[in-house]
Amino acid sequence: MAFENGCGLCKISVNNIGVKKGGDTLLSDVSFHLHCGELTAVIGVNGAGKTTLVKSILGEIRHEGNVSFESHDGEKISKVTIGYVPQHLDFDRSAPISVEDFLLVGRTNSPVCFKRKKEHIKEIDEALQSVGCLDLKNRKLGELSGGELQRVMLVNALYPLPELLVLDEPVSGVDAKGSEIFYEAILNLKKNYHMAIAMVSHDLGIVKEYADNVVLINKTVLKTGSAQEVFDSREFKNVFFSVPERWA
Repeated sequence: MAFENGCGLCKISVNNIGVKKGGDTLLSDVSFHLHCGELTAVIGVNGAGKTTLVKSILGEIRHEGNVSFESHDGEKISKVTIGYVPQHLDFDRSAPISVEDFLLVGRTNSPVCFKRKKEHIKEIDEALQSVGCLDLKNRKLGELSGGELQRVMLVNALYPLPELLVLDEPVSGVDAKGSEIFYEAILNLKKNYHMAIAMVSHDLGIVKEYADNVVLINKTVLKTGSAQEVFDSREFKNVFFSVPERWA
């Protein structure tokens, strides 16, 4: 994959997102900004609407409000490339497909058993190298550990190179070492390719260590700011400790 440093995008605005299902309100008036070169973490308790928000940003569900994109010179951008790393990949672990085969599927319309173009192989090698897992190239997908599989999913999300990368609980169930390797790759992407990164996570330790900005939600936005600002806030303590009178 031929990477280029920087992009034309500057700011992503999530504007008044609302989602209703039947008579239930899943999200209401959710607004915040994402900036290129920054990792923004979305946190909240179970049922707060984090996954619903991700699906809204990806355009997978109907919602009120919109997501808008702005260039460095203040011009509106009608469309950007979004990469997505889900929490889990559902696939047949017994299937004899290699990491290289899996990544080739997104680069060609031909079955992977047909002749492979040198430029596609080179792109895959470069992309795997960029997240530190070139050694996984010939491994069977079903043989990978959780952390290894998530790094391969990250590589898959980087084609074509996105302006916005969305991570939905990307290291859930992954051991500490695998998690550290994954986030080192994320820091490299943020620094060298200046992409905006939005991450949903329940791991507050990871959020504190890696996030530039934090958005606390519970069906609506309760607090935004740095990790320290959000973690020290009354809203955070009310949500996660459920004893608001202690913090009055």
